[in-house]
Amino acid sequence: MRSEEVRALGDIAGDAAAGLAAQVRDVHGGVADRVFGLLGPTAAPVRLVHDRIASRVYGSAYALAGGLVRRGAFAYGLTRGECHGALGDSVRGRAVLGAFNGAWGDRLRSGASALETPMALRVLGRDVPPDAAALAAAYPDPGARLVVFVHGLGETEDAWRLRAARHQPYGDRLRSELGYTPLYVNYNSGLHISSNGRALGALMEQVVASWPVAVGEIAFVGHSMGGLVARGALAYAEPGSWREQVRHVFMLGTPHRGAPLELAANLACHALSALPETRPFATPIKVRSAGVKDLGYGYVVDADWKGNDPDAFWTNTGTVVPFLTSANHYFVSATITREADHLVGRAIGDLLVLRPSAWSQGGRGEQLQFDLDHYRHLGGASHFDLLNHPAVYAQLRRWLTVGRELPAAV
Repeated sequence: MRSEEVRALGDIAGDAAAGLAAQVRDVHGGVADRVFGLLGPTAAPVRLVHDRIASRVYGSAYALAGGLVRRGAFAYGLTRGECHGALGDSVRGRAVLGAFNGAWGDRLRSGASALETPMALRVLGRDVPPDAAALAAAYPDPGARLVVFVHGLGETEDAWRLRAARHQPYGDRLRSELGYTPLYVNYNSGLHISSNGRALGALMEQVVASWPVAVGEIAFVGHSMGGLVARGALAYAEPGSWREQVRHVFMLGTPHRGAPLELAANLACHALSALPETRPFATPIKVRSAGVKDLGYGYVVDADWKGNDPDAFWTNTGTVVPFLTSANHYFVSATITREADHLVGRAIGDLLVLRPSAWSQGGRGEQLQFDLDHYRHLGGASHFDLLNHPAVYAQLRRWLTVGRELPAAV
């Protein structure tokens, strides 16, 4: 790690240490409030002394806990020179950065942290500037058909190479078998999904304008949150822009109607907030990133979340962002059970996204928005199997080669 990365990690660890001290303080305060409340006005003098002592003790503990960790990281960082490799130079290091960005990406952005990963094209673990010279150097054999891979929450561009020793990744196969040039983006998945959608759109505008050959067709493949980010990019793109080249959008385990795990965290917050003694334990859950909170409801554009309390109890509903009419849309879901219609499978899905959400279905009996052939369900698979699975690739390839007439560009 570079020195600035060590210091940035120290800031996160320092915040965590200070937060733990604050949590102990707040639990103590909740218990004390209940005890003194039961004793009534006669305990007021004792409470005054207690509160003063507790305030000084916990104030010192808060400052000491956070300060020691930060100063230690700063001192260690001074021993690290630029000769040391960056955290993002290895797959494992990038995985750590992806997880940090997913969990606290909005805080990393606001603090201008060295750990933040802004939206960028990636080749061999390096950012590729979207200018003509850089693109020509990074893609020596560019094609007119692009397939853009957008990873999910807490992931990086490396996620698409999951189990690459057993299964050739989608991008490699689409390049060799169908002539698509794969583009992999990496981004800070802790930001609002709408912010990342807007950033992806801006990036695509630059890429298409600077691509070494004229772009004739674009396909998006989004995993989980990545499908929502792709939808956001298309929603914000202007008519007549790069959007006109988008002909296919594949969404693998994308929670269009929200993710139950995030809603469970929302429920936990409310349950823990019910009593003063347990309320401090809700604080660490509430600090989950804006991206995580958006995922709970399938938010796509700013209008979905602006003016809403992100911690409101299951009451936030997003706008209905229409799918792009000039592109084909395809939906893939998974369940960990072998039988797609098994009761347990319907209830738990792939452990993260339920099938109705992955298929963008609303209430029971609601008609599918596209032809049935645009939907695929994979039984006996996890949410992350969708990143590199032979059955998923076979379906992607079939959808791209059946010769179905594309919608007319608007």
